[in-house]
This record gives sequence, structure tokens and C-alpha cells, in this order.
Amino acid sequence: MDFGIFYEIQVNSPLKHREREAQAFYDVMDQVVRAEEMGFTHFWTVEHHFQTGFAHSSAPEVLYGAISQRTSKIRIGHAVVLLPFPYNHPVRVAERIATLDILSKGRVEVGTGRSATQIELGGFGIPYKETRARWEEALDIITTIWKSKDGTFSYKGKYFDIPERNVVPMPIQKPHPPMWVACTGEDTHVLAGKLGLGLLSFTLLVSPEKLGQRIRAYREALKEAKPYGAFVNNKAGAFALTHVADTDKQARDEAERSFMSYVNTTLQVNAAVIEAKKTGIDPKEAPESLVQPLPKQYEGLDPSKVTIDSLIEHGMCICGSPDTVVRQIEKLQKETQLDQFLAMMQFWGIPHEKTMHAIDLFGKYVIPHFRKVEPMQSAAAS
Repeated sequence: MDFGIFYEIQVNSPLKHREREAQAFYDVMDQVVRAEEMGFTHFWTVEHHFQTGFAHSSAPEVLYGAISQRTSKIRIGHAVVLLPFPYNHPVRVAERIATLDILSKGRVEVGTGRSATQIELGGFGIPYKETRARWEEALDIITTIWKSKDGTFSYKGKYFDIPERNVVPMPIQKPHPPMWVACTGEDTHVLAGKLGLGLLSFTLLVSPEKLGQRIRAYREALKEAKPYGAFVNNKAGAFALTHVADTDKQARDEAERSFMSYVNTTLQVNAAVIEAKKTGIDPKEAPESLVQPLPKQYEGLDPSKVTIDSLIEHGMCICGSPDTVVRQIEKLQKETQLDQFLAMMQFWGIPHEKTMHAIDLFGKYVIPHFRKVEPMQSAAAS
């Protein structure tokens, strides 16, 4: 199993302390350099907009250029680039990723996604019911460019009518960088498999057993994959809120505010679209559509009753001493058989030096353990 380090890029009270925002980016670059030294194979960030404090990774492609010049081995991945236009024009995505692939000497991974928050969709004027269609058309354009002989292509679809043009530069990875997609429900896990895309999933309020079911559905769909790209990426990854400290108590105490803040904020900013999927009401017409109260149920749970202890107990985060974290990931891996575990380790409420220590502990004790063990048989397969 590979290990990635995953970022939202969180900032504590940035509107009152704007200098903290800049420092967070400098800290992230130091952390990624340390992660590479400690054996992490991948670096990933989200693309989010308008989410003050929670996620300042609104222009990740700029950060990737800087990271590419400070590292030499770690792979650099979008988790994800938002494809529904006008978040990003697909030709510009193809151009930027190819440039980064050159600068990083072929270390780019391309995760794509649609977005699920009304604060972002509304800010860019994207109807939530069109996100999948816009994502698929943009994905088709990007892969059409990369599958062409020399970047020459034309395209006519529902959202784009592009006359013949020659796109430069082209990626140096052949035939192109690996493609991934972010997934939430089981239906999107199946879609990822059908399209031959690598899977980027999560453990947030999802038990290892349920995540395992979704990954098995993904792997079953892979058997009949018809990829947009030139090849099938059959890798499955998932991210988890992760903190490691010298003792279990220290890790729990240091992580509690940040982990619970992450759960509550994620559910609040997604609440309007979650409700729209259930009721059919356009999230723009819902009251307080930008930030909603917590939904009464998510993934079969009542979010108001979730605590850090229940997250730890049910395997919905990774938190503890190195020995405890090894056991937690072993349990997760037994159920899921992940190809990559993505550790989200940077939070607004955890100081930089404690994050660096967590990276050191993870690299010194956790990663080596999983490089020695044989693949584990899943409970469902036994």
C-alpha cells in the first residue's frame, strides 16, 4: 500500500490574522518536503473555493509548481481539479497539467471531481443538476487532447464547441498522467470503475466495512471498464483525518477540536446539496442555502451525536500513538484492500510543529510496517 499526504490547507482565523494564511502555505511546503523524506509517495490537495479557514487550496496548480521544485520523488496529485465549467476550462486544465508534468519530470496524478457545495456551485453559477454532465464532457475533452497524436483536436458537445486547435505543451508521461475521480456514494464508486478511473474515496463518517463494500463495487465495475483515457487506472485510495502523537491521549487531545470542526463544517457546507438530492428542491431556493444546519442523518448516522471517541472507535479516523495507528490502518485495510491511504494531517487547530512530529512518527513507524506485511484477506472475501 502506498501512503499519500492530503491537504485542504486550513488556517486559524485568517480574516483576523491574515499573516497566518501566508504562513500556512510555507508550512505546507515544509511538511511536504518532510513527508517525502519520511517515505510518503504522494502529495494531494483539494480544490475548494470560498471556504474561509476550512480550505485555502483554491489554486492548487500554483502550489504544485512550487512543490515540484522542492521535491524530487513524491508524486503530485489533484484531489481534485473541479471540471464543471466555469470552475476550470478543460483546455486550460490540459495545458496546466502538462506544464506541471514537465516541471515535475513526470510526477503528476490527475484527480477530477464535480463539487458538492452550494457555496461553491452558486458562486460560479453552476446548476447542481448539471455537474455530472459538465464533468464528463470536460473529462472527454482533456483525454481527447492527450490521446491525440500531437495535441491537435476539435470538439463539439453540449457545453463546448471548439474548432481544431493544437494544444501545447503535452504531458511527458506516456500516454498521459494517471486519471482519478473523487467519489461519495456507492453509485459514483461504480461509475469510477465503469470509466476506468482511479478511485479517491474517504472514511469521514463511513465505517471500514461500508467503505469496503463501496470499493468492492468499484472493483467489480472495473471488469467492464470503458475508459475515457488511453488506459485503465485500477487503483483505489481513501483519505482519513489523521493525527499521530507519542501517546493515544496526546493524539486525541490535540486532534479533537480540529477533527470535530472538520466533520461539522463539511456537513454544513454540503447540507443544501444533500437536501436537494433527497427532496428535489434546488439548493439555491432553500433557506440559508450557503451554510445549513447539520443534516439529521448522514451515512445512516446522526451527526449531532458524533464525537471524536466515536470516530476513533468506529474506524472513521486515524488517531493515536504509532502502535495504535498501525492497528487502526490494519483494520481499515482488512476491509478495504486500499492501494493508497491518504493521510490528512494539517489542521487549523494543530500547530505546525506537532504536524511535523506526526509526519515523522508516521514515516518512522507506520509506513515501514505496511511495507513489510503481506496483503490481508478481507472479511467479506473470507
